[in-house]
Amino acid sequence: MEEKAPVKKMYKKAPRKKVCAFCQEKVDVIDYKDVNRLKKFIAEGGKILPRRMSGTCAAHQRLLATAIKRARIAALLPFKGE
Repeated sequence: MEEKAPVKKMYKKAPRKKVCAFCQEKVDVIDYKDVNRLKKFIAEGGKILPRRMSGTCAAHQRLLATAIKRARIAALLPFKGE
């Protein structure tokens, strides 16, 4: 007779809700000259991270995208990744 291997129960881990970093710090305006902060929201290829990855709220994501684009035009950030 064949013996069956014990079945492992896989429990799915509940995903944690990402909290907007800008809302926590109560930031109203995202400055395009604050390059260190903006770099955290750019992927290696140079793309702006989407909301689902960065965890920002919709209002701050719009401000963030505008600030990154302004920083690129002012040559503070590269358009393309390394």
